[in-house]
Amino acid sequence: MAEELHEPASQDKGAPVNLPSVNLTPRAVEAVRRMHQKEGLSSAHGLRISVVGGGCSGFQYSMNFDLAKEDDIVTELDGVKVFVDQISLPYIAGTTLDYVEGLHNAGFRFDNPRATRTCGCGSSFSV
Repeated sequence: MAEELHEPASQDKGAPVNLPSVNLTPRAVEAVRRMHQKEGLSSAHGLRISVVGGGCSGFQYSMNFDLAKEDDIVTELDGVKVFVDQISLPYIAGTTLDYVEGLHNAGFRFDNPRATRTCGCGSSFSV
C-alpha cells in the first residue's frame, strides 16, 4: 500500500504540492529492496528519481540511492522511500516505475503520462 506524502521533507513544510507523485509497481519495489539490501544502506536511504537534461529526446531519467533533502517530495511505497526533487516532479508526476525481465535484458521501465515523445532506449523523453 502506498503512502504518499506530498510535502517537502524539511521541518518547514510549506505549501503542499498538488501534483501526483511517482508510483512503483510491486516488481519495482522488490527490485529496489534487493538493491538497497545489497548496497548495505541504512533505512534512511531511499530511491531518488530525478530528471536531467540530455538523452536523445531532451530529458533523461536518473535514479540513485540517497538521503532525503530539504524540499524533496517523499513517497513511501511498501516500506521503500522514494525521493523526488520539486524541479523534477512536474516532468515525472504520475509516472509509474516498473521492473521488467526479459531474455535479452532486465531493468527499470518508466511509464510517464507526461512524455510526448520517448526514444528507443526508454531512458529519455520530451514533454
